[in-house]
Amino acid sequence: MTTAAAPAPPGAWSVQRAGLASRIGSSALVLVAIALFAVPQVLSANVVQQLTSLLIFLILAVMWNALAGYAGLVSVGQQAFIGFGAYGTIYLTQRGIQPYLAVVLASLASAVLAAVLSLLVLRLRGGQFAVGTWVVAEAIALFVMLDQSLGGGTGVSLQGLSGYAPEVRRAFTYWLTLAFAVLLLVLLFLLLRHRTGAALQAIRDDEDAAASLGVRVRPLKLMLFVLAGFGCGAAGALTLANTLFIQPQSIFGVQWSAYMIFMVLVGGIGTFEGPIIGAVLFFTVQYFLADQGAWYLIGLGLTAVAFALFLPRGLWSLLNGRLHVQLLPVGYHLRRQGAPPRSSKRET
Repeated sequence: MTTAAAPAPPGAWSVQRAGLASRIGSSALVLVAIALFAVPQVLSANVVQQLTSLLIFLILAVMWNALAGYAGLVSVGQQAFIGFGAYGTIYLTQRGIQPYLAVVLASLASAVLAAVLSLLVLRLRGGQFAVGTWVVAEAIALFVMLDQSLGGGTGVSLQGLSGYAPEVRRAFTYWLTLAFAVLLLVLLFLLLRHRTGAALQAIRDDEDAAASLGVRVRPLKLMLFVLAGFGCGAAGALTLANTLFIQPQSIFGVQWSAYMIFMVLVGGIGTFEGPIIGAVLFFTVQYFLADQGAWYLIGLGLTAVAFALFLPRGLWSLLNGRLHVQLLPVGYHLRRQGAPPRSSKRET
C-alpha cells in the first residue's frame, strides 16, 4: 500500500534547479547553436571569419571562468596552451598531417601538456599559482623562439590550408570552431551540474575545509586544469587556422590573459552565462575600438577595474538579481511556496 506525498504547506521552502524560464532559455540556446551551423551557407565570408573570432573568444572566456570562477585557480598563463596549440598545429602539418586533423591533435597535445605542468603548478596556491603559470608560459615561448624550424622569433605561416578556396577554408574553420565551442560548453555544463560542480566550488571557497569533508581536491583540480588546457589549446590552433600566421610574441602574449579576465569579470565570474555575455561584449568593443591603439587597452583595463570594484559579479549577476532567471542552471535554488516570484527565490 502506497500513500501520495502531501503537498508542501504555503510558506514552505522547496529546492528547485530549473524553472519554466530556464527550460525556455536552454531550448532557445540549443536552437541558436544548431542554427549557427548554417551561417556559412547564408552569410558572407568576412562575417564567417568574424564569427569564428567571436567563438574563439567564447571558448577562452568559458575556460578561464571554469578555472577561476568555479575552482579558484586564477591563472595568468593560459597563453602557454594557446601558443602550444597553435605551434603544435604548425609542427604536425610540417610532418604531413592534414591541417584540420592537426588542429584536433594539437588540442589534445595541449591537454597532455596541462597534465604534465599540473605536477608543478598545482602545488601552488593563490598569487603563487598565478605567477607560476605566467612564468611557465614565458618559458615555453622562449623554447619556441629558439626553434628555427618553427620560424624562430619572426613567425610562421600555416601552409597546409593554401590548397583550399578562401570561402571553403573559412567555412571549415568556422564549423570546427563552433563544434569545439559546443563540445566544451556541453562538457562544462554537465560537469558543473554533477556533484563535481559543488565540490569544485567548495575548493574555491576553502580548499582545506573541502579536503576535510572528503572532497578529492587534487584530482578535481587536475581534471579542470587539463580541460582548460585542452580548450585553450584548441583556441590557439583555431586562431592559427583563422589567421594563417602567428608570431611567438603575439600568440604567447599575456594580452590573452587580460582578454579572458576582462570577458569573465564584465560578464559575470562564477556564472555559466556570464562569460558568454562577456565574450560578445568584448568582441564588439574590439571590433569597433581596436584601432585606437594604447587607448583601447587602457580602456579595457579601466573597465575591468571598475567592474571589479563596483560590480564584481558582472552583468549577468545584475540581470539575474533583478529578473531571477537562469538560462543554463547548474546549481539549485530555494523557492518559498505561495510567495510572489520576485521575493520567493534565492540562490544557494
